[in-house]
Amino acid sequence: MGSQKIIKDIIIVGIVVLVVWVGLQVVFGTSNPFYVVSSGSMIPALQVYDVIVVEGNTSFQDVEKDDIIVFFSPLKYDKGEERVIVHRVQLIANDDPKIIKTKGDNNPGSISGTDFPITEREYIGKVEYIIPQVGYITQILQPPVNYIIIAIIIGVMIVKHFSKKKKEEVTFQYTSKENEEKSKNTEILNIDVDKEYVEKSDATEEFKLKDSEDSKIDEDKK
Repeated sequence: MGSQKIIKDIIIVGIVVLVVWVGLQVVFGTSNPFYVVSSGSMIPALQVYDVIVVEGNTSFQDVEKDDIIVFFSPLKYDKGEERVIVHRVQLIANDDPKIIKTKGDNNPGSISGTDFPITEREYIGKVEYIIPQVGYITQILQPPVNYIIIAIIIGVMIVKHFSKKKKEEVTFQYTSKENEEKSKNTEILNIDVDKEYVEKSDATEEFKLKDSEDSKIDEDKK
């Protein structure tokens, strides 16, 4: 009876992890958005065992200098191997077609065949989130505990991602409404100013007319 409960719990955890994983793939637009840093080439920005979340929604054409990106090593990729690298964009070497040169923050320079040339073919995505040292879970804890913790972290991350987007939308709507109100207030102010100007003009004309009539009366008296 106890073994059946354990198997049932493992199956439930497996389903939860699978659902969360598929959801994460959809949200971040890549088949594998979840990586554990395994080298010190990006210290201090990334430490060994940091977990990075990569989003593929940023197209290769939108990648800019200083972005941290994930890509396949060009040299290994040409040989049919898929060695994944996470480095910072050092420069855009060419625009048409776009070619990128990267460098590890902790490396003395770019490595030919690893950091250059990076084309759209090797590009995986841009680093969106960094979760410090969570990668230790995969080394220390055994299934299903490690999967449960990782699933919780990913779930929180997805909620945070959507909350951020919703906040941006609300801020945009508020700003638009505020600008609209300011525009209306400016129009009202302009109308008031114009009305005041017209009233002053009318008063001036009336004063001139009265002054002219008074002058005419003085001349008649003479």
